[in-house]
Amino acid sequence: MGIIDFIIDSVLTQASITIALIAFIGLLLQRKDFGEVMSGSFKTMLGFLVLSAGASIIVNSLIYFGKIFSEGFGMQGIVPSIEAINGQAMNDLGLGNQIAITFLAIFVVNIILARFTKWKYIFLTGQAILWMATMTTVFGSVAGFSGISLILMGGLVGGFFAVAMPAIAQPIVRKITGTNEIALGHFCTIGYVFAAGISKVIGKGSKSTEDIKFPKGLGFLSDTYLSVAFVMIPLYMITAAFAGASFGAELSGDVNYLVYAFLQAVEFVVGVYVLLAGVRLLLAEIVPAFRGIALKVVPDAKPALDCPVLFPYAPNAVTAGFVTTTIGTVIAMFVLPWFGLAMILPGMLTNFFAGGTAGIFMNAVGGRRGVLFGGIAHGFFITLLPALLVPHFNSFGFVNTTATDVDTVGAALVFQWIISPIMSLFS
Repeated sequence: MGIIDFIIDSVLTQASITIALIAFIGLLLQRKDFGEVMSGSFKTMLGFLVLSAGASIIVNSLIYFGKIFSEGFGMQGIVPSIEAINGQAMNDLGLGNQIAITFLAIFVVNIILARFTKWKYIFLTGQAILWMATMTTVFGSVAGFSGISLILMGGLVGGFFAVAMPAIAQPIVRKITGTNEIALGHFCTIGYVFAAGISKVIGKGSKSTEDIKFPKGLGFLSDTYLSVAFVMIPLYMITAAFAGASFGAELSGDVNYLVYAFLQAVEFVVGVYVLLAGVRLLLAEIVPAFRGIALKVVPDAKPALDCPVLFPYAPNAVTAGFVTTTIGTVIAMFVLPWFGLAMILPGMLTNFFAGGTAGIFMNAVGGRRGVLFGGIAHGFFITLLPALLVPHFNSFGFVNTTATDVDTVGAALVFQWIISPIMSLFS
């Protein structure tokens, strides 16, 4: 148990190490020489760490933005946090070991399903698998499972999602990338497909966000990073102004609060720059290395990677998806309480990463018009599903909290609406 805990807690949950090991195994299976194996493995890990560094910069900037957003517009409600659920499940419910072993079970089931079904996808986003393991363990425990049965059921449900979600997304991912070499491994896929469906209906015939022709005086906006800055700097500074000087000063210290908001917006752009550089380095190494595993272990397997790998393909759509998804989450925040559901505050991290990826999906099938209307619908959808979980979490003792990624929410609802009622028939 101690060795398994170490491998899961200290190795497999470190996505950079996991992906480097995948590359290492793939290159060995291709019988590459020692230098190529070590170089490819290290560059794969380096690319992922550069990507993660960019994501961390973005996260820190968005945490600041979330604070001034809540203060500026006087919002009180539930902020979805799977991290909080994970901590409470391990500490208060004593499910730490079960979550860890379920994590491993999900990965094993994923490989088995990929080997023996037509869904040839290996889900490589370790942190997302951890969140899935948390949700399946918590809801499986409440449904009446324990011990080995809890782990097996969590592994089966989570493993199914791990192979099914990339398969569902792949037709659009293939259209986005122009290849069939990589897949999407991010547990927000139900939201992406939902948004793409809305976009396809509304945006038929609409031009791509990447084909926007700027007037000569605004030609600089054709640069990805300058166009992001053009949106984010006013957004941050106006929101900081609404939050006020006194609150802004608490976050900015000795720096003027508006200047600090400006710098935080620029930090966001820096994060995007670093993240995209990491994506390019990662893809250059992981795809060739993965062919070894595809040929030897799971024929024709494709690596399902985290959502930022798609960002370079439609950077304008990323920004547009973030903005329109945020609008949708704000609308849902006010509308859902009218129907007796909890007020869910917009989560800026989810809005950026999930909204940005949804923007790429929506643009691929519905262009600019699809991103506009589909993004608002996406924001509403990814707020509605977590709101549906709040009463269930309250009944478990998880007060004023809910999950974020809609696929993990979907797995929880499978337990709550299907598996749990079946279990109750036999108890």
